[in-house]
Amino acid sequence: MTSILVRHAWAGHWGDWGDDDRLRPLDSRGRRQAEELVELFSRFEVRRIVSSPYLRCVATVEPLAAALGLTVEHDDRLGEGAGGRGAAELLREEGLVACTHGDVAEEVLGHGLKKGAAVVLDDGAVVGRIKAP
Repeated sequence: MTSILVRHAWAGHWGDWGDDDRLRPLDSRGRRQAEELVELFSRFEVRRIVSSPYLRCVATVEPLAAALGLTVEHDDRLGEGAGGRGAAELLREEGLVACTHGDVAEEVLGHGLKKGAAVVLDDGAVVGRIKAP
């Protein structure tokens, strides 16, 4: 297993959020998805967790980080609107989990990911899919 790219879990609809979109939290469905990712990712050897600095991304992988005794590192290359090149570079690291947004995932993969879904990548190629809980 080289790396896992995950799209942030559910955080409601951006149009319903009246504040800075970077601060939009997970909703109850998203919090459940984040908790379920711990078990879904348990069969992988995760060494590092990196996330977009947006709250909904960080919150998606925080339960996993807590379960593994790791910290969530913030990286602007995974931020909304950052494009796919920086994220693709990160995803070449063995044992990495990277949490990002739909637009970045689409640029990296050439197709979208549902909220809370993930793909397993080996040298940039998709070798497995993890359905959104």
